[in-house]
Amino acid sequence: MRLLFSCLFLVSFFTVFSQEETKPKIEPIVKIDSLYREDQFYFSVTYNLFVNIPPGLKQDKFSVGLSGGFLRDMPINKKRTLAVATGLGLSYQNFFQNFTISKDGQGKLVYGVNDYNEIVSNRYRQYLIDLPIEFRWRNSTYESYKFWRVYGGLKVSYAFSTKSAVDDGETTYKVSNNPDINKLQYGTYLAAGYNTWNVYIYYGLNPLFKSSVKTISGQNVNIQTINAGLIFYIL
Repeated sequence: MRLLFSCLFLVSFFTVFSQEETKPKIEPIVKIDSLYREDQFYFSVTYNLFVNIPPGLKQDKFSVGLSGGFLRDMPINKKRTLAVATGLGLSYQNFFQNFTISKDGQGKLVYGVNDYNEIVSNRYRQYLIDLPIEFRWRNSTYESYKFWRVYGGLKVSYAFSTKSAVDDGETTYKVSNNPDINKLQYGTYLAAGYNTWNVYIYYGLNPLFKSSVKTISGQNVNIQTINAGLIFYIL
């Protein structure tokens, strides 16, 4: 009798086990958001240049720039390939060059273009809050994260901190928050590329210094800035 019950138990166990094995597995349903947004965080690395410069001004070393921020992507067509975006960011810009900012005996700021043999080091750097506003085109879809993009627009920046330092071998002249710098700076930019790699260029439309600034030799200082490099987008 015991043998009979044992056989019945084993038959029942293997029957249930086999049914569990053959039962089809239900895969989780992955929802794809057709109302997606693209490229809402950015980070850029650039080489910084002075243009519209006084005679004799040169740059040396690698003048690096870093920026990052958030852009709210707002598609304007059904396919979501066209959009406008605006947001907020921070920038750091560094310039190594021979345009010197020093002080005379009365503490007045003096501007000049010095030969490299007369200075040990000289650089200008600024920190900015950025407000970019851009128009976007891309051939993205809600199923693909790899696509071509061309983004262009206007960026308005506020220089909340500026610093310059020139060392002539005897004295180091440091100037923080120079009142002759235009705190409000604006320019146009373009970013284009595929997937991860995108080139970026910004051209400053207004001069870095106020119109009253002149060099020690009497030349107007109308320096403008260009930033060129790479920009990366996520999310």
